[in-house]
Amino acid sequence: MLTTKDFDFNLPEELIAQTPLANRSSSKLLILDKEMGKVEDKYFTDILDELNKGDALVMNDTRVLPARLHGIKPETGAHIELLLLKNTKNDQWETLVKPAKKATVGTVISFGDGRLTATVTEELNHGGRIVDFSYEGIFLEVLESLGEMPLPPYIKERLEDGERYQTVYAKENGSAAAPTAGLHFTEELLEQIKLKGVQLVFLTLHVGLGTFRPVSVDSLEDHEMHSEFYRLTEESAAILTAVRNNGGRIVAVGTTSIRTLETIGTKFNGEIKADSGWTSIFISPGYTFKVVDAFSTNFHLPKSTLVMLISAFAGRENVLSAYQHAIDKRYRFFSFGDAMFIK
Repeated sequence: MLTTKDFDFNLPEELIAQTPLANRSSSKLLILDKEMGKVEDKYFTDILDELNKGDALVMNDTRVLPARLHGIKPETGAHIELLLLKNTKNDQWETLVKPAKKATVGTVISFGDGRLTATVTEELNHGGRIVDFSYEGIFLEVLESLGEMPLPPYIKERLEDGERYQTVYAKENGSAAAPTAGLHFTEELLEQIKLKGVQLVFLTLHVGLGTFRPVSVDSLEDHEMHSEFYRLTEESAAILTAVRNNGGRIVAVGTTSIRTLETIGTKFNGEIKADSGWTSIFISPGYTFKVVDAFSTNFHLPKSTLVMLISAFAGRENVLSAYQHAIDKRYRFFSFGDAMFIK
């Protein structure tokens, strides 16, 4: 039985990309053939050669909220940082709070001289808090004026252009982190893909931080994923069903698209239907894929659920061998890093 340690590898810290490349699609692209175990070194624009007429390219159109807020406790002036994770209902949100010990139930936190306030209503594990927001006007407009882009903690520099942490097709507000496999695409490249006869299909999964948290248990069976909201429309489901019936491949962009499609495939016995809800699917070796035929993804961190997911598709030994090749060739890892295409 595989354990978390089976997905460990030595990643030099300098290969974790700190800044985005000037040109979105100038990243390197490592092609992995999962049947042969072969790898090829290319550039991201070469993904065009990997897609066939009649395929569907499935992308997550979620948009990252400016979800990091800096506020104070009015009675003491103590600084509190809040990170929005997901909207549970109305103006109630699940959040991460720093320092958590200063945010007990009943604590009021003020942002922007009181333009926005949060009252802690419930304490969760690992610094999590449920808060109720109070404000005047439209919440997203208030958040845009007060919040910061929630970049991953390993990125030390502030991003001058917040849009660089959004995909060019981002539309549906709701994520605490970007679906970063999509950051490589430009509008021009997507147009070229479309002209080749590939269907561009969109779904939504609002990314929480649970996807990126390291697995803290030895046995994979003991790991629990946080739930995330997803939606696939009637139109998208119909296109994907037609593509499959006509012999085309369903090619996912990133692990969030994979998790959404496989959640639906699991729910409907392999069929693709319009659906929405919350998913906590954890895909690891031994899982049988029901919808996805190929996908692009970034390079992930050791022991992460994301490495486990791609290992379920391509085989653990193939993936770790490809990762060692990427390390030897100095590929850039994680959110602003280079990309893989696994077929």
